[in-house]
Amino acid sequence: MAFHLGHTLIIANPVAQSGAGAEGADFVRGALERYDSATDGFTVRLTTGPGNATQLARAANGYDSVLALGGDGVIHEVVNGLMKIDVGRRPRLGIIPLGSGNDYARTLGMAADSPAQSLGQIFGGVARRVDLGLVNGTYFDETLSFGVDAAIALDTMERRQRGGAHGTRLFMASGFDVIRHELRSWPFVARFDDEEVRGRSLVFAVQVGPTYGGGFPICPNADPRDGRLDVCHSAGDPSRATALLTFVKARFGAHTHSRYLRFRTARKLVVDFEGEPPCQADGERVAGSHFEVECVHRALEVICPTWRL
Repeated sequence: MAFHLGHTLIIANPVAQSGAGAEGADFVRGALERYDSATDGFTVRLTTGPGNATQLARAANGYDSVLALGGDGVIHEVVNGLMKIDVGRRPRLGIIPLGSGNDYARTLGMAADSPAQSLGQIFGGVARRVDLGLVNGTYFDETLSFGVDAAIALDTMERRQRGGAHGTRLFMASGFDVIRHELRSWPFVARFDDEEVRGRSLVFAVQVGPTYGGGFPICPNADPRDGRLDVCHSAGDPSRATALLTFVKARFGAHTHSRYLRFRTARKLVVDFEGEPPCQADGERVAGSHFEVECVHRALEVICPTWRL
């Protein structure tokens, strides 16, 4: 039996992947017109710029499902809009990933860059409640990071706007350049639940799901339904050569035994940095030096393949 989406809002970024978003929206519109039993009617809205997906999702009162077409940035915006709706009326979320990194798609088991396949997964999927992260009032569905890994993520955004490489290849290229030319650590004090840790942060990633950067399994055991955030942070100041080697190992999940990295989980953490480090949440820049972070347990209902989560 096909999953019934009910009254459905489709939010699409038309410029995702150099116009693939607009083509994806046309495909989904045609598919739902042909299979009208899948919904109780649908509306398509194309985003007009940064922040617009949040506005559209926030206004989705009365819808049963919201389908987000685009990359991690659009999904991040849609999630933040949906979380403005009272939990009793909040639509479930389905994603049709058409971005560069597609890390949240990996976590949910959704096929990337294939609207036909991902829509088929939605039609045959199930609804599951998943966790979100919350940092200083902003929700994140996959990743929050500070320091070098945030600098790499933000650099990839700038490079992506210029065209060329994307996904893991783009993150690797940015990583090599940032580590070679902009390597530095940031003194921090962090409280993980009831444990206080002091150190210097070269890498500091807080994960709902396991990957960032287009497939780097930075926290391989992260589970978006366990009520905890997984954290990978550095301890000490490795040499530039060691940092580069660890970065390459992280691509394949072989970084977990590094003596410079620490792994832990927490429901809540508070982090204070000396100075203002680069910071990003799902690829979007976050400003500040004081961060209050928590896991919002099973905050959002998502549609995913039956074998996932």
